[in-house]
Amino acid sequence: MTRAPKSSAPKPKVLKPEPRPERVAAFGLGISAESRAAAWLIAHGYRILARRFKSQRGEIDIIAARRYTLIFVEVKARATLDDAAYSVTPRQMQRITGAAEIWLAANPMPAIRDMRFDVILVVPGKLPRHIQSAFEAN
Repeated sequence: MTRAPKSSAPKPKVLKPEPRPERVAAFGLGISAESRAAAWLIAHGYRILARRFKSQRGEIDIIAARRYTLIFVEVKARATLDDAAYSVTPRQMQRITGAAEIWLAANPMPAIRDMRFDVILVVPGKLPRHIQSAFEAN
């Protein structure tokens, strides 16, 4: 039995649908807010260890350290501080703490003595609002 020769013709590319304009704008706003939050942290003596860390359990916007404290930061950008504050849901907190466990397992840091989960709220025309120890790990 003979096999037909392999075709050397290129396979057609599968085109992904274009994202909706509002999704593109939201993504850009999120990246900008994360950059503002990272600059805020650096200005206040934190060292950025990672940004946009993704794992199968969740995503962490910023991982930073200052002295012996490691912080996992969720950044929220909204039109008002209240909207931003109320947008951190219990499900998100659970996903962030799960991702933090994975990050810690892959990045042991013996010098770290304390760890916390912070939130930075970003609204137009105002300095970022840093809420330390905004929630606890479950």
